[in-house]
Amino acid sequence: MTIHFNRKREKYKRKNLRKRSTIAEKTLWQYLKGKKLTGYKFRRQYSVDQFILDFYSPKLKLAIEIDGGYHSNDEIQIYDKARQQLIESFGIKFLRFTVDEVYYNIDKTLSIILNACIESTSK
Repeated sequence: MTIHFNRKREKYKRKNLRKRSTIAEKTLWQYLKGKKLTGYKFRRQYSVDQFILDFYSPKLKLAIEIDGGYHSNDEIQIYDKARQQLIESFGIKFLRFTVDEVYYNIDKTLSIILNACIESTSK
């Protein structure tokens, strides 16, 4: 399992990203941590191969990414798509939200996440 997931060599990078979380990541984490979202467990800054996910539920195989304005760049979108395809090749479902969705519509964001959790549980 550790061949691809949360490898030790990515530990420093994961830890550093947790320390430098964006406001949007901190906001969403307040709703996800400690199984607050109807008992579903999430981890933050979880790695799959060399990539680090903002949030991940190993049990549900559900990844959540929050994209800031930086992700609107064409080159970054191509990179993100390739990255997402590789991560999905492990059977991981991917949810993407913009910073604005987290800031201005947290209830809808949480509803989408909860629906994905329920859907993953029922498989």
